[in-house]
Amino acid sequence: MKEDINSFKVTDRKSFVEFLDLLKKDFVENDESWENKSIPDLLEARSMYAEDIQGYYDNTKQNKNADQADWSTFPDIFKGAKIYE
Repeated sequence: MKEDINSFKVTDRKSFVEFLDLLKKDFVENDESWENKSIPDLLEARSMYAEDIQGYYDNTKQNKNADQADWSTFPDIFKGAKIYE
């Protein structure tokens, strides 16, 4: 099975590094699906999404507390910033 950023599970630092490699590959191969393409826009979206991520967890009925983040929270922020306006 080909892994992508949406199906890849991050559980520790090593898998987070692998996720970042997949994220880069996704941008190179699918930049049309990225709302935020410049570094400043992406960083701003990442900051805003990190602020709002608890709402994402609540709306998707994930029993997660964003204030007690683990390694799996960081990819959620990066994926959200890809499309966050």
